[in-house]
Amino acid sequence: METPKIFESEFRFCLILWEHEPIKSSELVKLCKEKLDWKPTTTYTVIKRLSERGVVKNENTVVSTLVSKDEVQAAELNEMVEKTFEGSLPAFVAAFTKHQKISKLEIDALQEMIDRYRKGEK
Repeated sequence: METPKIFESEFRFCLILWEHEPIKSSELVKLCKEKLDWKPTTTYTVIKRLSERGVVKNENTVVSTLVSKDEVQAAELNEMVEKTFEGSLPAFVAAFTKHQKISKLEIDALQEMIDRYRKGEK
């Protein structure tokens, strides 16, 4: 199943939900007011919209996610690499490193990931 597209304001909402789920919708409304300055109607609209797209479920006024933060981030990154770098991961990394300092620790961590990938590990 393909991960549904989540837009920026919806992602900020999901960050709150991932941190507190499962949560009563009334409590979620309070958190969204506090952290996003949303009106209750905005929160309920986003819950409904994300429910329709299969991102969250709202059963008996308890809201929880159907997709993980990792899945959403991976889908967003894949879309960006595909759209902006014609699907080329090396082109993405080259552009990123051209404008961003990378520490030795980060380089070592990336190398470890590459080594694990080559061994067939995740």
